[in-house]
Order: sequence, then structure tokens, then C-alpha cells
Amino acid sequence: MGAHQPTTCTKVSALAQTTGCSRSNSDPLPRDTACRAVRWPPVKSEPSDQDQTARSALHAVSRNSRVGLLQVEGGGWCNTVRSCRDRATTRRGSTRYMSRFKVFSGILSDDPLMNPDFYNWNRVKLRYCDGGSFAGDSEFQTLNKTIYLRGQKIWTAIINDLLNKGLNHAAKVLLSGCSAGGLAVFHHCDQLAQLLPEAKSVKCLSDAGFFVDLTDISGSNTIRPFFGSLVSLQGIAKFLNKKCVASYGDPLTCFFPQYAIRYISSPFFILNPAYDMYQFTHCFVPPSSDPSGQWSKCKLNQDECSAAQIEVLQGLRNQTLKALEPFNLSTGGTFINSCLAHCQSELQDSWFAPDSPRLGNKTIAEAVGDWYFERKIVSETDCPYPCDSTCRNLPSKNQVWVALQSS
Repeated sequence: MGAHQPTTCTKVSALAQTTGCSRSNSDPLPRDTACRAVRWPPVKSEPSDQDQTARSALHAVSRNSRVGLLQVEGGGWCNTVRSCRDRATTRRGSTRYMSRFKVFSGILSDDPLMNPDFYNWNRVKLRYCDGGSFAGDSEFQTLNKTIYLRGQKIWTAIINDLLNKGLNHAAKVLLSGCSAGGLAVFHHCDQLAQLLPEAKSVKCLSDAGFFVDLTDISGSNTIRPFFGSLVSLQGIAKFLNKKCVASYGDPLTCFFPQYAIRYISSPFFILNPAYDMYQFTHCFVPPSSDPSGQWSKCKLNQDECSAAQIEVLQGLRNQTLKALEPFNLSTGGTFINSCLAHCQSELQDSWFAPDSPRLGNKTIAEAVGDWYFERKIVSETDCPYPCDSTCRNLPSKNQVWVALQSS
């Protein structure tokens, strides 16, 4: 198994010179935002000129046109004029700088030994380049350039392109995503389901996208003002769930999954570590809360954490589990392990392998499959860190970050 080469998907045409991401050209519309790739079978008519809006997706095609898995790429956010301007000239801000090839592993693998339930589905990776979890629509001037933040339009362009390629014929669909892509799944799950009224099953999986409205170790909240500036700059408020906003009276609150999840009607699966590495290092113990650097070694290597620090770290787990309490398990599922990890569905070692993390003697792949195909109810929550010995087989934190940065 270890020697198996994961699927590599390729685009079949050159990248466009203009993209619909955070970019600095004169066209505000996402005209080239998802790749012109292998068609979803069957296609009953040739694509129209409008299908040129498709350059931000990589496709792996199955002979079965009735099943489709869409996986939303992660990659952080930009919440200031400067950070979005800088992002616009990188692969996180424009398809112009993205690679033509991507390795499909984990939930995207085409090997039944590595991805038993979804290996033969049509699999599409949605490339991420707007810095706002595909949720905004705004523009601003900076240094004599216009930066367009068109996440919502990019999402719409990609999905419309896939519908024209045959997604509209699918009977079973799974929308998944990691990190910022996992957050996007919370905000687009019901939108996708509404576009597929004939599908028998449209379900959603968020991997490491359950970002908690979190109090850090100093008693402050770092993530809320960060998301606040993100929502404001990128014009996200008008696209958030209207019932949620009406209930809380605050769009920012509804950007957090723990509040938005109450208003999602589609079946949903939350895959998240109780000690998510991103939230641990950026939100629970952000640099502002640790000016003396007492947590530096612990954040770089969990084996360096003292007993006192591990005790403090339980606060992250407690807040995460508290935030999950409103989640409806009648149609939903959870896999909340105690690994210090971030994004476990994309990496083969954590998705499905002999030494993958387990809860209830199930790998993540088995748990997700049981939930999607309704073989069993899946509601798994791990014991407190560091009790789970199966986590020890995961790659080191540095290896995980390298893998995520290359995605």
C-alpha cells in the first residue's frame, strides 16, 4: 500500500491569463475560474461559451455519472488590504500561479484499498484563490490597482460549469472541504443541495473547518476580530444564512460554524480534532497571548508540552465540544478525535491506512462511509489528549504543515 502512487489529475487546456480570484486586472467578473478539464459523463450537449468560466477545478472522472465528490481546497484567508494584495500574486490568489497537476489521495484516491467507499466516484478538487472561503464579493483600490474578491461568484461559476458537465445528473453527491475549504462547506452545503433537487442524496463533510468562537489562554478572543475584518473587507455578510442572521442579529456570528450549523438542513458530517493544530497555534495560544514565548516549543512539538500546558490545552477541547452541542445528530455525524492534527481526509495516512487514527475501532474513511451510506449512526468523540495511541502514528506537525502548504 505504501508504494501505491496516488491519482494525479491534470487539466487539458492552458491556464487563462485572467482569473476570477483575488487579482489585479481590469475584469471584475470570474470569467476563467474553473478548469476546462475532462467532462463529467455523460454530457448530452457541447459546452457553450459560458463554460469558459471553468478553470479552478481539477477532475477525476469515473464511468459512473451518478455519483460525485466535490472537495474544496483550503489555504487560509486574507482579511486586510495588504494581505489580499500580497495574496493576489501567489497561487492562493490566482490560478495564474497554480500548478497544473495535483495528487489525489485520501478521500480523492482512486484506489479501493485506500478509499473504499468513494474510489470510483467522479472526484473534483475545487481550487481556492479568493481568501474568503468562497463567501464574499467585493473590490478595493490599492497601489493603483483594483483587487477583486469574488469568492461567491467563483463558487457559482464552478458549480454551474459542473452542472453543465453532468453534475445535474448525479444521484449521490458529497461536498467536502479542508480548513478554509471546510468552512466553505458550512456556507455552501444547502446552496448546492438546492441546485440538485433531483439528487437522492446531497450530503456535506467539513474537515478541520469547525472554527470555534474561541477564548484564548489570556482570556481574549483573537479569532472573532480576525473573522470580523474578513467578513467586512470581503463583503461576506450578504451571503450568509438569512435565518441565522435574523436570529442572532449579527452576520459575523453566523460566519462561525457553531452558530450556522443550526440552520443547515442538509445532512452534515463534522470531522475535527478536539485539539485542531491551526486553532491551537493561532487562536487558543496566539502569539499575542504568549509574549514571553513559553508555549513556543510546545506549539512546534507536542512532545515538548509540559504537564501544566497539557492541562491548559484541555480548554481547547472543552470549548470545541461545547460548541458542538447544538449539532443535530439525527442526520449528522461526528468524528472528533484527540489528535493534534489539521485536515485528516486529504492525507492518506490519516484517512485510511493500517496505522490511521481510529475511534471505536474505525478509521475516518470507515466512519464517513458508514454515515454517508447510512450503514450506522456515527457519533464518535475521543478521550482527552494524550490518551489516544492511534494518534501517535500520524506524521509530525512539521510534515503535516509541509503537506498542507504543497496542496
